[in-house]
Amino acid sequence: MITVIVKDRNPNDVLEIVRELRSQGLVQGTDFDFAYNKAQYDNFGYEPAVERHTVFSFHTEKYATLFALRYA
Repeated sequence: MITVIVKDRNPNDVLEIVRELRSQGLVQGTDFDFAYNKAQYDNFGYEPAVERHTVFSFHTEKYATLFALRYA
């Protein structure tokens, strides 16, 4: 499984990417999976300790490569 991390996209943007992948014929759960991770803050400042990001996992290398070229 190949993972590609897309940084700093809000949930609506991520879902738009997922819709686009589905419209290209990819099947979620078979060809790809994704997990949105919201920003995590600590008690020391206004900057997040972990930036928001989405992890896309692809089961085929060619899909991961094309995705990374377009979105990462």
